[in-house]
Amino acid sequence: MVARDADPTLRALLGRGELRLRLAGAEADLPPGALDRATRWVHSSDLDDPTPFLAEDLVLLTTGTQFPTGIRYPFDAYVGRLVDRGVAALGFGTEVVRDGIPPGLAVACRRANLPLFEVPYSTPFIAVARANAEAVAAQAYARRSWALSAQRAIALAALRPDGLDATIAELARQLDTWVGMYDAAGELVREHPAGALSVGAAAALRAEVGAVLRRGARAGSSLRSDSDAFTLQTLGRGGELRGVLAIAAGELDRAGRDVVTAVIAMAGLALEQHQRLSRARKALRSGMVRSMLTGDPGLARQISRDVWGALPPAPVVVAVTNAAGRRTDALLDLLELRAEERRGGLFFGSVDDDVVIVVPASAAPVLDEFPERFDVRLGLSEPAPYAEFARALDQARAARGRASGPGIVRFEEVQARGILSALSAGQASTVAAAYLDPLREHDRSHGARLEETLRAWVVADGSNDAAATALGVHRHTVRTRLAAAERILGVDLSSFAARAELWAALHLGR
Repeated sequence: MVARDADPTLRALLGRGELRLRLAGAEADLPPGALDRATRWVHSSDLDDPTPFLAEDLVLLTTGTQFPTGIRYPFDAYVGRLVDRGVAALGFGTEVVRDGIPPGLAVACRRANLPLFEVPYSTPFIAVARANAEAVAAQAYARRSWALSAQRAIALAALRPDGLDATIAELARQLDTWVGMYDAAGELVREHPAGALSVGAAAALRAEVGAVLRRGARAGSSLRSDSDAFTLQTLGRGGELRGVLAIAAGELDRAGRDVVTAVIAMAGLALEQHQRLSRARKALRSGMVRSMLTGDPGLARQISRDVWGALPPAPVVVAVTNAAGRRTDALLDLLELRAEERRGGLFFGSVDDDVVIVVPASAAPVLDEFPERFDVRLGLSEPAPYAEFARALDQARAARGRASGPGIVRFEEVQARGILSALSAGQASTVAAAYLDPLREHDRSHGARLEETLRAWVVADGSNDAAATALGVHRHTVRTRLAAAERILGVDLSSFAARAELWAALHLGR
């Protein structure tokens, strides 16, 4: 960084002994920092209104020929024009037109908090301008030298074992400010120094980062509030953003931007390497999901235990969403983070065109975060053991297919709408199987023949006698079995709607 006394400021200019400049009045009468304001240039003019030819942060020099003697001059209006234009200070050349600084000018400058200083006759205006120009040039050279040195330090940091983290830390050190890196899901994954942001600033920054990522365009932006200012720069290609770099600085000069650009390039390379690793992990997770679909989770358990930790304990619920969404990469990044945080509490993988998420049935509320953040539809199965993983995935897909917008649709909600309502969506067989599951479980555990009896009864158009003849049992046995089936299924088979649902279930839920 450049030393303070080398900066082109009014204080540095007044400190040049060879110029013999003298501040009019006391520094204590000026606002704090008035003498430390950067001065980009020094210009001279004796116009009554030179503001059309001036720039902000400029020191104006005048000999006062525009101030007539013998009449009252509106010094307040003159000084007001300079302040409104952003002039940093006014220098008055004495002994050229008049001796000393006009008292009215001194009073007006004091009222407007504009620094005023005397330029003695022996000091030409061009010497003042040259001194400031030399300071500007020295600062530019120092900033370029700093930028080169910072880029070398950052390049060396990138070679460390955790190159990306070391790079972010080195950037924070070089800029002497907080730097954070957010992933594609908008989560803060690296920061230096850690915990330096206030709760309010962290929340506002996270919201802005989320908005930038949702836009999906590669761009730089800024965030300003009464107390905080941040510069944000996206990482990755437009439409495939990999994250956002945030710097606690409202504006960066060219040297600072050059250093940040170098970090963005290195971060891009590191993220590309991470992306290749992520693709390999994605393929492994996909294979594990396919293994669980066979009904034997043994291989998936072993791989998960060796690589990530234990699978979520059964019974589990299976959630599914589209893997081809615009922010799928961001969703997968957040799932990776949540799986790391919840060791053994969340597993995910991709299969076909779906992202499949598995959590313990007791932890289903953790899924609420994803539809809200990524504007996706999530279908959720009923609790199931791993041996019935394929059935649970079918249920989740059936639920997802019935969703009308972003959010979570649970399979039990779809089932409650009935089998016939699922025909148009193509999930009727899954709903039908779920409808018959309690009946089939009762038959297996009790050695009963309720499903067989219902099928015979439906074929017999609801005739107990005909069904009894087909089954070779007494008609009272058929009546008893029908009553048991009604109790287990929770239906009243005397109604047409219940009989229609049963007919559909028996035909579709084989």
